[in-house]
Amino acid sequence: MSTCSYTVDEHGIALMSINNPPMNALSTPVLGDIKAAVDRALKDDSVRVVVFTGEGRAFIAGADIREVEKLNTQKDGSDYLKNGQDIFNMIENADKPFIAAVNGFALGGGMELALACHIRIADESAQLGLPEIKLGIIPGYGGTQRTPRYIGKARAYELVLSGNFISGKQAAEYGLVNRTAPKGEVIAEAMKLAKSIAAKGRPAIKIAMDVIKTGFGMNLMDAQKYERDEFGKLCETANKKEGVAAFMEKREPRAVDK
Repeated sequence: MSTCSYTVDEHGIALMSINNPPMNALSTPVLGDIKAAVDRALKDDSVRVVVFTGEGRAFIAGADIREVEKLNTQKDGSDYLKNGQDIFNMIENADKPFIAAVNGFALGGGMELALACHIRIADESAQLGLPEIKLGIIPGYGGTQRTPRYIGKARAYELVLSGNFISGKQAAEYGLVNRTAPKGEVIAEAMKLAKSIAAKGRPAIKIAMDVIKTGFGMNLMDAQKYERDEFGKLCETANKKEGVAAFMEKREPRAVDK
């Protein structure tokens, strides 16, 4: 039985939820189940948005320490991380939005998975952190790289070097998550946002995601040129024609996927 459930609703929202009691540890088998679910969502034309969360008290409360205990050489450690990094990169580079609904504990690899998602909403009672330093290691699924890109080097140093946890509210203040939801309502909030995004046409969503991601690594002039070119491509789509027509006719647009 998979530790990562996968359901798709009538709006094209895929809900993935980790269920590996007691704290949803991110073991190698769990990573395999996550990869299978992500692959499925990316290949499923009915899926427009993905919401990722965890069952019970945790989003994901870090790695399976029993696996880490067996890593005793440089090669062992490096090889161990490659699979998780590849999976998280696959999420970040997806052309469908992934929304992390962070409930409970999101620690180590759990916080790193949330960072790989495009949008993050946290329960106000959630606890986020990168506690690997307490084990004599460092975050290895992108935590040392994505964290400073979102919240700056100074705050990243503090989180990584102390191993301390921060609340969902503080994570929002830092910019680590987009916003918080009242206790117990984070999945509902994530699904509400996902429904809003799912109602938009795939061509514009796909290109908008690519332009944000690709342009972020360019200088401003080159990024604006790329933006112009991709905007031009959308002008030829039926989705653009429907969107403009709906605006002129004062009605809600239909999502057109071409």
